[in-house]
Amino acid sequence: MTAAPLVGVLALQGGFAAHVRVLRSLGAEVREVRTPRDLEGLDGLVMPGGESTTMTLGIEREGLADPLRAFHAAGKPIFGTCAGLILLDRAHLGLMDIVAERNAFGRQLHSFEEDLQFPDMDGGPVRAVFIRAPWIAEHGPDVEVLAAVDGHPVAARQGGLLVISFHPELGDDDRLHRAFLEQVRAARNGAG
Repeated sequence: MTAAPLVGVLALQGGFAAHVRVLRSLGAEVREVRTPRDLEGLDGLVMPGGESTTMTLGIEREGLADPLRAFHAAGKPIFGTCAGLILLDRAHLGLMDIVAERNAFGRQLHSFEEDLQFPDMDGGPVRAVFIRAPWIAEHGPDVEVLAAVDGHPVAARQGGLLVISFHPELGDDDRLHRAFLEQVRAARNGAG
């Protein structure tokens, strides 16, 4: 039997505990990531929602920027949700060829839910919870847009990076986490 994937969840601030719970429920081993050493031996990483400025300051304080870039360069999949999408864009860690627009749908008061169709995902639409959500304002040619709201991209993929503007950890639908774990397993087995 193949060992469960070891997945990190960036735990500097934000909604990391809910991601830990979902990943564990799907059989993954999970480690909270707060320092560069916490990245060692991981098969993949989730960068959760939260407050992107606070998370950026935490990444700087802990010296995580270059280790995160090296983690990505080593072919390890990363799943960024809400603020995690922002952190991966050109202006922050520069790992994904996107420009995120913060709070694009409005402030907390303007939070909403939307049903989104994802290509290659069985089971009907994904119920997406948007809270002070960004959208992708620009993207390069190698970025595949997976879903949009009112013409604004809210989910995309580029190589081993998967980003979404919303919070899949807040609902009962674990298909996006499952898809990420499949990507992690494929990368670990050399197929990613």
